[in-house]
Amino acid sequence: MAIELRVKELLGKMSIEEKIAQLQSIPVDKLLDGGEFSEEKARDLLKHGIGEITRVGGSRTSFRPRDAARIINRIQRFLVEKTRLGIPAIVHEECLAGLMAPTATVFPQAIALASTWDPDLVYRIASAIKEQVLSIGSRHCLSPVLDLCRDPRWGRCEETYGEDPYLTSSMGYAYVVGLQGGDISRGVVATTKHFAGHGFPEGGRNIAQVHIGAREFREQHLYPFEVAIRIGGAFSVMPAYHEIDGIPCHANRELLTDILRQLWGFKGIVVSDYGGIIQLATIHKVAKDCVEAFRVALEAGVDVNFPDVVCFNELVQAVREGIISESLIDRAVERVLRLKYLLGLFDNPFVDELKVPETLDSESYRMLALEAARKAIVLLKNNGVLPLPKNIGAIAVIGPNADNPRNLLGDYHYDAHMPKEKEEVSVKVVTILEGIKRKVSPSTKVLYAKGCDINSLDRSGFEEAIKIAREADVIIAVMGEKSGLNPKWFGKTFEETQYTSGEGVDRLSLRLPGVQEELIRELYKVGKPIILVLINGRPLSISSIMPYVNAVLEAWLPGEEGGNAVADIIFGDYNPGGRLPVSIPYDVGQIPIYYSRKPSSFREYVEYQAEPLFPFGYGLSYTEYRYSNLTIDPIEVKPFGYIKIGVDVENIGKFDGEETVQLYVSKEYSSVARPVKELKGFKKVFIKAGERKRVVFMLPIEVLAFYDKYMRLVIEPGEYRIMIGRNAKEIVLEGKFRVVGETAIISERRQYFSQAEVY
Repeated sequence: MAIELRVKELLGKMSIEEKIAQLQSIPVDKLLDGGEFSEEKARDLLKHGIGEITRVGGSRTSFRPRDAARIINRIQRFLVEKTRLGIPAIVHEECLAGLMAPTATVFPQAIALASTWDPDLVYRIASAIKEQVLSIGSRHCLSPVLDLCRDPRWGRCEETYGEDPYLTSSMGYAYVVGLQGGDISRGVVATTKHFAGHGFPEGGRNIAQVHIGAREFREQHLYPFEVAIRIGGAFSVMPAYHEIDGIPCHANRELLTDILRQLWGFKGIVVSDYGGIIQLATIHKVAKDCVEAFRVALEAGVDVNFPDVVCFNELVQAVREGIISESLIDRAVERVLRLKYLLGLFDNPFVDELKVPETLDSESYRMLALEAARKAIVLLKNNGVLPLPKNIGAIAVIGPNADNPRNLLGDYHYDAHMPKEKEEVSVKVVTILEGIKRKVSPSTKVLYAKGCDINSLDRSGFEEAIKIAREADVIIAVMGEKSGLNPKWFGKTFEETQYTSGEGVDRLSLRLPGVQEELIRELYKVGKPIILVLINGRPLSISSIMPYVNAVLEAWLPGEEGGNAVADIIFGDYNPGGRLPVSIPYDVGQIPIYYSRKPSSFREYVEYQAEPLFPFGYGLSYTEYRYSNLTIDPIEVKPFGYIKIGVDVENIGKFDGEETVQLYVSKEYSSVARPVKELKGFKKVFIKAGERKRVVFMLPIEVLAFYDKYMRLVIEPGEYRIMIGRNAKEIVLEGKFRVVGETAIISERRQYFSQAEVY
């Protein structure tokens, strides 16, 4: 209550200009002169204060950590000492898979983290990101991305935790709690985005309209956000660029106020996606000018405009003329001020510059990045060629992603975000070629040829690649994509940058770009075993080249330790345990191909079946696991009860390893059409060779609730099927139970996850 009183008191002292300043942000670049903070520039731009400072660490000025902290301190000192009310700013950064700043640790991209199926690992990574963000004085991160990747043509699929709401919720919740910590005054604000449905755009095109029914929207696309806000306590939400049924998300009061605040009890701030408010006028055409765009957004529930000061004078005049109600401004300002008090910025907005390291990427962070990259790699195919012996005679390492450190990074890593004439990285990134060279015996010859570019028709490198392939005992082909932001935003072309994944980088095809597939077929003619390593941001349709390769590793965008992680798996020092967080289509024409479609969505095509090439949850191992002894207790339960589900898992192979036990549930008959199955629990278990462990799930029946034909959230009585699977397709054990009694209507959801224990 003390904070609320302080907010009201401060609000009462503010002029119209000072209030509107709190709802704006400004890029740090505009406050600098020759790379130094300029008070002269700040007097005009910050004379009324400011809500947020945009990306000091991730700015194009390439600040080292200590310099970033120094600039942040100078900005805060100016605001506290040189403006009338002395209100400090919140500094925000991008933190999707690491702080997007020079020398910060480059963790694997989000889609790779999802492949670990390890929320505890995501929690530890988010905690590490928090430490690096706090060290430079920033307090707000624009992550995690909780969109469901339902159309992998969309370039931002790599930023998501995959296609499934339950897995995404588990990972997103872990990230939010790790970033914010138990006490937000010592933590960093997490921003859940893009609210909501952004991962299923029309044609796979970024920001295009989304066609989702109200029931599916609430049950699946809103679920991860509800979890992150209601039990994760996220303090920030970012609306999506797109529109749903004619209503842009930045103008959607039902979404940003009725659901977010009134139903879920959200107490934080809603921040616009970059330029999202102005797009109401320029793209969506639901506002005629910037004033109307701001009014519509404020009325819907947006509180802060990112990334720049826009429409400031016009808004001041609009309030004075009564075009925009001052109470509408006050509501948003109160939310911003409250968060600043909760963060402790009024007590101390500064950071100790002397404690900021020269480089943020310490050895302990690198080891965490290595652990994540290892756990993220998914073995898709292995006909016995893997693992390789370290004393093999000669290896040909071929491909555009074999020796390019930049290509191991996702679009929201610093060096991938800043197109340069000469591509460089600000931390040491271990390439696949380097990792292999470090791993093999001194007598092993490691030969290298690029072979081709990512997305080019140039075949001039084929000859050298084929030559070294003939000299080798095995070929390791490192193919895939290159991630970055739409190069047109930086005055470049796709041809110049070779980008094929990332924000604004949407694809028509899901096949390997350029002549990579052709190179694989030419290498196959040499007659040597081929191990395909994929470095990519979206699921790729590799059906046409599967017959030509002996093994396939899906490594995604593995970050700074990617080369070591891939080598660890190729040579058997680590048993692959990653599982797909998305279904991989046989062909792009199957999209959407997510596993939890309705029964009517599984009819075959003329050319191919309705099933994907590789299903959600899929992943091979160097060992084998046997499932047995499924128990379900009780077999009859009331709507708000619990079911205990137990299963034995035995490692019957020769390698120690991790198995991900997956629990799926479906209802036999319902009042509305339901998915064929839904993930409702999972547990990653380390099992030594010859060892058996028992995994027990405690499943709250409330987790099975859905929206009925009256759009009520209900638990319906009837028969339910329990499925234990290696993946969404390969179900190894099944059983049933019944929910008895009357249909239960849920006014406020309390349970979101099952719990799992290992014995």
